[in-house]
Amino acid sequence: MSVIVKPIFTEKQTALTDKFENRYGFIVKPSANKVQIKSAIEELYNVHVESVNTMQYDGKKRSRYTKSGVVNGSTPAYKKAIITLKKGETIDLFSNI
Repeated sequence: MSVIVKPIFTEKQTALTDKFENRYGFIVKPSANKVQIKSAIEELYNVHVESVNTMQYDGKKRSRYTKSGVVNGSTPAYKKAIITLKKGETIDLFSNI
């Protein structure tokens, strides 16, 4: 089973990809390490990964006021990986849509 959950399509990540054409962001499983992420990206997209940077995000506490009172919860925690490819290589993330 793959460690890649989904690619990131946010304004911040798109600006990073526009600035550095060989960097892409992915949400990965929290138990995945950099070697597993690198091999999964290379196998899935047939590219050569130069480096992998990972970030661990904690879930944020959220509360909202409803008719029945205050409802407390949290957003899920996740791990993000920024992939840098070798020069001249790209990933077409929209090919499967």
